[in-house]
Amino acid sequence: MAAKTRFLSPSRRAFLLSSLAGAALVGTAPGRALAQDAKKLKVAGIYTVPVEQQWVSRIHIAAMAAQDRGDIEYTYSENTANADYPRVMREYAEGGYDLIIGEAFAVEQEAREVAADYPGVAFLLGSSFKPDAALPNFAVFDNYIQDASYLSGIIAGAMTKSGNIGMVGGFPIPEVNRLMHAFMAGAREMNPDIKFQVAFIGSWFDPPKAKETAYAMIENGADLLYAERFGVSDAAKEKGILAIGNVIDTQADYPDTVVASALWHFEPTLDHAIEQVRAGSFSAEDYGIYSFMKEGGCSLAPYGTFEGKIPQEALDLVTKRTGEIKDGSFTVEINDAEPKSS
Repeated sequence: MAAKTRFLSPSRRAFLLSSLAGAALVGTAPGRALAQDAKKLKVAGIYTVPVEQQWVSRIHIAAMAAQDRGDIEYTYSENTANADYPRVMREYAEGGYDLIIGEAFAVEQEAREVAADYPGVAFLLGSSFKPDAALPNFAVFDNYIQDASYLSGIIAGAMTKSGNIGMVGGFPIPEVNRLMHAFMAGAREMNPDIKFQVAFIGSWFDPPKAKETAYAMIENGADLLYAERFGVSDAAKEKGILAIGNVIDTQADYPDTVVASALWHFEPTLDHAIEQVRAGSFSAEDYGIYSFMKEGGCSLAPYGTFEGKIPQEALDLVTKRTGEIKDGSFTVEINDAEPKSS
């Protein structure tokens, strides 16, 4: 599918990639020219899925917030096919953009090759790999929200009656695996004998398939679902069981279904990148730390309609662990291995 591009200037007028103008900052350190004047940072987002998708939506919301406060001018392309991703990166780099954000999970090598050709442009892309000092303008990030996922697991462990939890994920890659493991660890805090059904649908955005997978888990005894993908909470709602959300808060959409959600806040990650580009000091940094709870990168969503319905024992443990995570006395394990059904 061809990328759909949108330009979010204050007037919100549409524009085409072919109209991108301005000289690339080739040969300069990322952000050096920008640090010398007061112009807004030009930021482009490149996404392989719609901006409504959970993970990408958090990046998009943070970029919109930065634009609304006047720090950046923000353009984005959504539904960009993996095969087109390098080309779109080059279009933006040639168009004079200062910072390009997005996801390199399926195009790691190609994305780094593009970045190498534009040393004056800062690239901050979601990645399963570490930054390379030999490519100083390419920084990586990931949604390390294991802290909030662990806390949501505590709630799940207290709310399941059958002790059977279904977990539906997109792909068994580190950024998904670590959140599932953290969730499972939290649930076992409340009940060490809980059983988990784990499945991956092989897609980042296929609600019907996620829903079908969730149905099978419910038929196999699950009375609570971990909704890593869209579609899972729909199955839970239709079958009258509970669900735990991931990355975004969908409680308002599923008031009788979604008990709690682990939220990702991309703002600390993006704000650090903006500061570094403006200072001319953007480098091959791992931005994963900015998703940690102690950095403000994640939190547990409000319980909404489930206020007063969650066992006090679980609420007390969530409060205790939250304080310990923030002061560093408790660390949630980061386990990137593929989780298995128990």
